[in-house]
Amino acid sequence: EINVTSVVKQPSQQMQTPFDWFFNQPPGGNGPREFKRGGLGSGIIVRRAGDTYYVVTNNHVVDEATDISVKLFDQRDYKARVVGNDDRKDLAVVSFTTRESLPVAELGDSNALEVGDIVLAVGNPLGFENTVTMGIVSALGRRGPQGQSVSPSTDYIQTDASINPGNSGGALVNLDGQLVGI
Repeated sequence: EINVTSVVKQPSQQMQTPFDWFFNQPPGGNGPREFKRGGLGSGIIVRRAGDTYYVVTNNHVVDEATDISVKLFDQRDYKARVVGNDDRKDLAVVSFTTRESLPVAELGDSNALEVGDIVLAVGNPLGFENTVTMGIVSALGRRGPQGQSVSPSTDYIQTDASINPGNSGGALVNLDGQLVGI
């Protein structure tokens, strides 16, 4: 699970309540307001180098984050940081350190997928931890929609496995348990 906090700036409104006028509050208050917003996504540990672990997720999960943590299935929590991202392909890598030995996902070959193959989507939809849904590969080589912030040249794997908010950045695995998509 990837937990993030971001700082959001919201412009002030001219008059926030009718009481602002009554109590002689200046229009617009004190300028823009800032507040912290929490977010949630999923991720997959894909590499270990010494005490550093690398987690792949979607860029939109971490792109505006000021604080990032990675929480494992057993509730261990690690402070993390972004070490690489590609906003056009909507991918990011975050890292954290620990001396503990943790499992690392086995990478599969997404080029070996065929339409009709059974796949599993693993993640934290709607905040429900460690959820697995099953579906099939509905199409391969899908392009991103025109005019969107993601690259239209990216090849997407279309699946009918149920994916909800919080699943972003989660694993799409084949029946051998190998990572074939994000």
